[in-house]
Amino acid sequence: MLESKARWRLGAGDEAVAGQLCDALGIDPLLARLLVLRGVSSVPEAEQFLSGGSGHFHDPFLMEGMETAVSRIRSALSSGEKIRVYGDYDADGVSSTALMAHLLRGLGANFDTYIPHRVKEGYGLNKGAVDLAKEQGVSLIITVDTGVSAVEEVAYIQELGMDVIVTDHHEPPGTLPQPLALINPKKETCPYPFKGLAGVGVALKLAQGLLGRLPEELLEIAAIGTVADLMPLHDENRLIVKLGLERMRKSAYPGLRALMDVSGVDRSAVNATHIGFSLAPRINASGRLEHASTALKLLVTEDEAEAVSIAEELDLLNKERQFIVDELTGLAKAAVQEEQDGALKRGETPKNFLVVSGEKWNVGVVGIVASRLVDTYYRPTIVLSIDPDTGMAKGSARSIAGFDMYQALTHCADLLDHYGGHQAAAGMSLRRENIAEFERRLNVLAGEWLSAEDFIPLLAVDAECSLSEVPLECIEELEKLAPFGVGNPAPKILFSGLRLDEIKLMGRERQHLKLVLTDAAAEIAAGVEAVGFGKGWLGSLMTPQAPVDIVGELSVNEWNGVRKPQLMLQDLRIPALQVFDWRGKPAARVGEDLAALGERLAALPGRGSARPPALVLFGEEDRAPGAGGRPAGPVWRCLPDGSLAADNEAARELQFPEMTDIVLCTAPRSLAQLERALAQADGIRRCYAVFADPVPQDGGAMPTRDQFKAVYASVRQQGMWDLRNPALLQSFSRRSGLSAAMISFVLDVFEELGFIEKAGGVVRPVAAPSKRDLTTSRKYQERLSRAEVDRVCVYTSAKELSDWIAGCRSPQQLSSAQPT
Repeated sequence: MLESKARWRLGAGDEAVAGQLCDALGIDPLLARLLVLRGVSSVPEAEQFLSGGSGHFHDPFLMEGMETAVSRIRSALSSGEKIRVYGDYDADGVSSTALMAHLLRGLGANFDTYIPHRVKEGYGLNKGAVDLAKEQGVSLIITVDTGVSAVEEVAYIQELGMDVIVTDHHEPPGTLPQPLALINPKKETCPYPFKGLAGVGVALKLAQGLLGRLPEELLEIAAIGTVADLMPLHDENRLIVKLGLERMRKSAYPGLRALMDVSGVDRSAVNATHIGFSLAPRINASGRLEHASTALKLLVTEDEAEAVSIAEELDLLNKERQFIVDELTGLAKAAVQEEQDGALKRGETPKNFLVVSGEKWNVGVVGIVASRLVDTYYRPTIVLSIDPDTGMAKGSARSIAGFDMYQALTHCADLLDHYGGHQAAAGMSLRRENIAEFERRLNVLAGEWLSAEDFIPLLAVDAECSLSEVPLECIEELEKLAPFGVGNPAPKILFSGLRLDEIKLMGRERQHLKLVLTDAAAEIAAGVEAVGFGKGWLGSLMTPQAPVDIVGELSVNEWNGVRKPQLMLQDLRIPALQVFDWRGKPAARVGEDLAALGERLAALPGRGSARPPALVLFGEEDRAPGAGGRPAGPVWRCLPDGSLAADNEAARELQFPEMTDIVLCTAPRSLAQLERALAQADGIRRCYAVFADPVPQDGGAMPTRDQFKAVYASVRQQGMWDLRNPALLQSFSRRSGLSAAMISFVLDVFEELGFIEKAGGVVRPVAAPSKRDLTTSRKYQERLSRAEVDRVCVYTSAKELSDWIAGCRSPQQLSSAQPT
């Protein structure tokens, strides 16, 4: 058994609608089902989703404030007024600023751009920047990706005699600024039909309004900010990214070409994933570590050599950013773990909302660190950097499904100097002395708004299929759903009950997992590879004998001209008890493997305080494997009646029925003893069969009655056996085919039954022994039990042993295995 990391929610769509789409459009049934799950319910909607183009954009003048903004900008263009584009330092803000720069340059405007310094100025409009604009003769400020919360700053701009047009996409606060025009589709009074645009998307609509046409030449710039800011790929966002990627593959911008090259992205195959994980991080690195103007310069330059130079600089900055993120993530995780361990020791429940802070942490990367903590602990998280000189803390928040971060910050507004954002992410600043109360309130809100189930990640699964239902042609057709991203993820398909034909680890540090899978029910089926990046730790917790359920994204793997289906592993589970065959391993190797197993169990995601493996011994003289004379974990000793007794302090602090990983260290003395031990393992998920024999015996086989008779007849015939003479036993062993150990066992049985006498190594027959059956001998019965034990514990295959142990866990077996 292996638990999945997430809760799987299988989507349910209208099969009748899917059938209609399939028939009308001639598409694969799976593609039709996936369209329905994405909210497509009619043939025209499906045609637009699959084939929509530039003619499907909305009229920009449906946005409130658009007419006023276009009129004012045109007036500034005709009179030569100086315009300043005021942006933000993240990838959405930089691409928004770049888009406006290309637009105004093409219109012959007198303009410049301004992006505040993340650390020195912080997010949004600030009065110092406004004063500078006034000094430099600016008469019109156009904000992009910022400004909807800047009530005081907008008023200050107007006091100084300048006009300001605000374009933004963030959640509008209760009190709005009053600029000349405020363009934000999320305003309650705005009738625009699509509310989900990124900041760069709003800037694109302003460009469309000014030009009177869709500026297709700007779509690749708009695609960057849309993907980077994690906007849902619905409606116009889908069109922006789809058409933008098409243009990006033959980009007209030297900066984008250079950025793709330095990122190792094949320009001809660039997709939304490349934007999100290769291009956007390098753009963001500029604003995180230095100044976003460097990234802006890359996106607006027309010089090839300059573009290459800047792209290389951003690549180096991104490597530095990665190092800083890794370092701060380690510090943040250590702080969280210390708090959680302390809570457990005090008998308290770990916090539902994580707030982590540190002095002089790099403000530019705290959002990434917060995302890493969410990935690890799946709790809404805020990471703060404290300035020790001013006592101010600036931070970023990342949320989980079901928790609205912006609303949570609004509930704490009295503690904050500034905040802004949306449901999934936000930024804020507050004084150091308010952090404790801030954390307390957020934990109260998390307790009120979230249930226990909400703290388990949710994985939306589109459909359940067999491997035979997704041939190569089907997978290729699913590419019509691209581009994939937030709101339109790559389809995730569930495959149940697959057979594991191969388990491999890949990568320099063996951190990646590759599985070869086949349909268990198929008699003849080609294996399909599944690749799980960063999931190598799962390999040692899986056995080929156990059927596995997989959730994966379908893709095509092409190598040396051969194309074949491939699964990109998202999550997996093994519903059945797993049995790991460790029989025959040297004792030292068993100790090493147990130590490694303990570390893996402690690192299992979502386990909290993971339990170590439970070691079970079956005899008084048995010793547990370990290192330096110390057992490798808590030890229980199974008594002859099948009851379990804690054998060390580690075991006395735990409850055996709660243990998930059971190690059967030594051979049981009877199958009944083993069955009764397993019956008490209520929480067992994985069983490790070592069955080391503390007292090696001669195979454990039982001599036949004829062999018993032959030994007895020889003793009687000769009148005595002198066991001190090895030649005697060797001679009889050759004649009878019995080993010396087997002959010794037969003699022990005869002695117990009173058929012979032993004295000083000499065996003599008893003159007139009482008649007794062999089965009345205790030694005979022990040997008989040992033969049964060996049959199961020694001579079975790994599959047969797994089936036998699983059978012991069945309800019928459990009832019969209870001690009497």
